[in-house]
Amino acid sequence: MSSPETNKAGTAGNGAKDITVVHLMRHGEVENPEGILYGRLPGYHLSELGRKMAERVAEHLASRDVTYVCASPLERAQETATPIAKAHGLDLATDGRLIEADNVFQGKTFGVGDGALQRPENWKHLVNPFRPSWGEPYIDQVVRMMGALDAARDQARGHEAVLVSHQLPIWIVRSYVERRRLWHDPRKRQCTLASLTSFTYQGDKIVSVGYSEPAIDLVPVHLRAGAKPQKGKGTVQGKAFGA
Repeated sequence: MSSPETNKAGTAGNGAKDITVVHLMRHGEVENPEGILYGRLPGYHLSELGRKMAERVAEHLASRDVTYVCASPLERAQETATPIAKAHGLDLATDGRLIEADNVFQGKTFGVGDGALQRPENWKHLVNPFRPSWGEPYIDQVVRMMGALDAARDQARGHEAVLVSHQLPIWIVRSYVERRRLWHDPRKRQCTLASLTSFTYQGDKIVSVGYSEPAIDLVPVHLRAGAKPQKGKGTVQGKAFGA
């Protein structure tokens, strides 16, 4: 199930009132020099580059029929959504269902050959990638993210909505909608920083999913989808456990 992100509300189906587009956006780059898996921890803000990514997507969406903007309560998501809401003269809403996935490794460092994965006491959390055993069950992420998507659809019927969330929840709900298995190789997630995963509804039903990367030229090569992990502290935290 796929279609270009450029599909606009009202260009298909039985008229504009039947077509609603909800864009799930991943936040921009975060200031994180220590390479911490920040998860749901407070105090992690966008970097200067991350702010540029947010502004770029705001410019990209400025001509769109956006009537509702909402974000995860975490600072990096709020800061990413703010210029989008401002561009459309909207108040920014917050939905706790858009938050990052819970993770037992939150607050630890990860890297190739260093960090928490090297410690035997942590291996027990890696035994079941199907649930997964290190954090919030995939199916729980589906339930809350579908709830947030449907609520945004209702808020923006016949128009478009933008929801700013995090890599893993976005990828999991997309996989569910596209009827793929929820467990996966995290290196193959198509959910780059500041990307848009766009769900088109006809009435109450999702009829297509699109993907675009309006700020891809600002995203460091090693952080793009399919990039190989680099050696050094924290370099794989966004790959294996979401961000």
